[in-house]
Formats: sequence, structure tokens, C-alpha cells
Amino acid sequence: MAAGYAEQAINSVFDSEKGFCKFLSANDTGATGGHQFGILISKSAAEMMFNKQELGQTTILKRTVKIRWQEDFETESCFTYYESKNELRITRFGRGFPFLKPEQAGALFVFTKQTNTDYSGYFLETDEEIEEFLDTFGISPTETNSLIDVQKVLPETQEKLEIQEFIRSLDIDFPASDVMSAAAREIEEKVYDHAGDIRSDPDKKIISWTNMEYTLFRALEYARYGEIITRGFQSVDEFARMANAVLNRRKSRAGKSLEHHLSAIFDGNDIEYSSQAVTEGNKKPDFLFPSQAAYHDKAFPADRLVSLAAKTTCKDRWRQIITEADRLKDKPKYLCTLQQGISGAQMDEMQAENVILVVPKPYIVTYPQDRRDRIWTLARFVQYVKMIEGK
Repeated sequence: MAAGYAEQAINSVFDSEKGFCKFLSANDTGATGGHQFGILISKSAAEMMFNKQELGQTTILKRTVKIRWQEDFETESCFTYYESKNELRITRFGRGFPFLKPEQAGALFVFTKQTNTDYSGYFLETDEEIEEFLDTFGISPTETNSLIDVQKVLPETQEKLEIQEFIRSLDIDFPASDVMSAAAREIEEKVYDHAGDIRSDPDKKIISWTNMEYTLFRALEYARYGEIITRGFQSVDEFARMANAVLNRRKSRAGKSLEHHLSAIFDGNDIEYSSQAVTEGNKKPDFLFPSQAAYHDKAFPADRLVSLAAKTTCKDRWRQIITEADRLKDKPKYLCTLQQGISGAQMDEMQAENVILVVPKPYIVTYPQDRRDRIWTLARFVQYVKMIEGK
């Protein structure tokens, strides 16, 4: 992103009800002696400043609002609509207002509405800032002096902005895994608006969230380590220490990421469960349905209990889940994984131990064709648990 106020202005447009931009004219900046009249605003932004009923009147309209400038200071300014001239202006900036000077003609003025009484204003003065702002919203210089259509923003651009905003908001190098996972889900929902997939297509959702978290984590790694790596290392030992720190953090994050996203899927489907429940001794299945309390209640029917393990990869570690719950030793053990394909022999071993793989639907094609009917999609597992729980 460009330095200065471009990023703030971009984020303000995304976070506000409406946004408007225009290049300041000589008259706006006082270069023609008309400074007292304020910034002229296109009639296309009229409803950003007045409601339809007010605009229907045949008088000069005035309204006082708070405007925060460059996220630095506020003024009580005035919107004025001259019906006879068909003109809208922002006036009353206060003594010493620093931005409307003759030399600032040609700066890009960005104006956003948060509420009916609260607005924000930005002045982008360098070519770099102006181009960054216009490119973000797909606006050519000839398309300014109008409301900004945020629908024209490419999702990839908005995703990048949201990731940068998250990284900038951190006050630690790397947040806990649950914070990273939650941030990834929030960004994915905000940018792509597919919240309904939690119920209608959980297989697609778990992949989207996982991919977003990976993208977010890599961006954070670059922000934290990019300069160090570019600068180089003084010794092999220094390089090894850095590499080990990076790899260990990646392994730790990946191990918990799938669990966090599965919890969000279950929450979104109103499923009851306990995560990391204790069964016997130190045994801890990743998920028990409907709860740890139900598992330890001998009066609760075993055929209404379900366990699920979550392992990003399961090629070698699937055997760990076989003895995680004694009450379910004669029942299927469900294992959700993002592993893309294992051998037919391993799948036969799993079947012999009554282990049922739960795999996102798009990944099932990577498994041996003659054994794919043994695999459950995440959607099937969710519906099964909901049926068991009477949902």
C-alpha cells in the first residue's frame, strides 16, 4: 500500500455507508478567491448529505455535521444545498484549516459517511496515493466526482486490504492459533460473503477458511521475517535458528487450525459438542458429541455418542485415535482430515479398525476410486450428528 493517507481512506470507504471522491478544483482550494464557498460536491452524492424529503424543499438547506479529517482532528462543518443553483457544498472548516490552500488544487478529496451526523474526509496529494486509491476501486480519473461503487473492487484486492488491516492491528508478533483462525474466517466472510455455506456446503467452507488462514499466516510471516531474510544471515547457526522458529510455528498452527474451523462449522449448525473432552485417563478426543458430561453419564446411551478426531494429515497418525474413547470401542471412530489421498492398503487398515474418514468433498477424488464410497463428506457427518442429536 502507498504511504500516507491512501490506506486510511480506502479502509474508510469499505467501513462506511457511502463514499465519494473528487479532484479539488482551483475554486475549492481558494485559488480563485472563492474559498469561503467551500468544497463543491456533485449532485450524485446528494443523498449522502441530505435525505429525499429535505432535497424536495425549495429553500437553501443547511445541516451541521462532525467531520474527522485525516483521522487526526474534527470540525463542526456545514452541508449547504442551494436549490436555485442546484449546488451542494461543504462549508465552515474553521480558522487555520490546513488542507484548502491554492497549491492543493488537484489533490484527491475522499469523503465518507459513517452515520447521519458523522463523516470523514481525506486529502490525497501524491501521485502514488491517488493511483493507489483509484486503482483499488477501479476508478479512472475521469470517473471521479461521484459516489464510489465498492462492488467494483476485486475480491482479491479487498482480501489483501483486510489482511493488511489485521496485521497492522496486532500488538504482538504472532497471535494465538484460535485468534488467527477466527481472523481468517472473519476476513473470508467479509470479502466473499458466503456465510450460508456453513450449513449448505460445509465441505466448501472448511477449505475456504483453511486456505484463507494459510494466506493470512504467510502474509504475517512475511511482515515479521521478510526484511530479516532479505538482509541475509551472519552464520549458518543464525539461519538454522530462524528456520526452526518458522517451521515450529507453522507446525503448531496447522495442528490446531482444523479444530478451530470444525468448531465454527458445528457452532454454525447448532450442534452440541465438547472439544478436547477427557474420556478415560489422559485420553482426549478432539470432539465428543453431544458432550463430555453425556459421555461420563453411564445412563446416557452409547449409541447416541459420537467422537471425531481432527488431523490435518493422517497418513501415519490415524492409529492414535483408536483408543481415545472406551465407551465407543465397538463403534465407528470418525477422523476428519485434509489429507489428499492415501493408499488403498492404509484405507483397508482403517476399515479393519472401524475408522471412517471424513474428508471435504473436493478432496475425495484423490483417494483410490474403488474405496471412495467408504469416505464421508463433512456435510454427511454434520447431518449424521444432527440426526443423532435430534436437530
